[in-house]
Amino acid sequence: MKGKKLVNGSILILCLFYCLSVRSQSVFGKWRTVDDISGVTKGIVEVYEKNGLLQAKIVKILEKGRENAVCIKCKGDLKDKPVLGMHVMQNFKPNNKGEYKGSTLLEPESGTTFRGKVWLDPEDSNKLMVRGYLAFFYRTQTWHRLTEE
Repeated sequence: MKGKKLVNGSILILCLFYCLSVRSQSVFGKWRTVDDISGVTKGIVEVYEKNGLLQAKIVKILEKGRENAVCIKCKGDLKDKPVLGMHVMQNFKPNNKGEYKGSTLLEPESGTTFRGKVWLDPEDSNKLMVRGYLAFFYRTQTWHRLTEE
């Protein structure tokens, strides 16, 4: 009887550690971006925290022929600037639902800035859901966590 309690207790502790490790995944890290319409892998984006806010920038372009792309359709200071190194999310604030929301989600291909929201897929913490809003319309892309480079 004592051995059975010990085994059950050990299993419970292992389950708790597993649950904590799964829940400890965060939105921060490097993500492989995939276009939700074409299915083309576009690049690698690094999502990081600065002053308590979420930021993201393009750290590698994977799409063939676009390695040296510039933001032709961007306006202002970003016009004709290299896409590589460009900040695509700025100052997203966390909420109590495990999401980050902000008003600066840039799509360099169209030069458009959207309101945005990002969160981990509840089914798979290695998938980041990235949604851009324009009025009542929205698009959601699924980005994939880079586990090695």
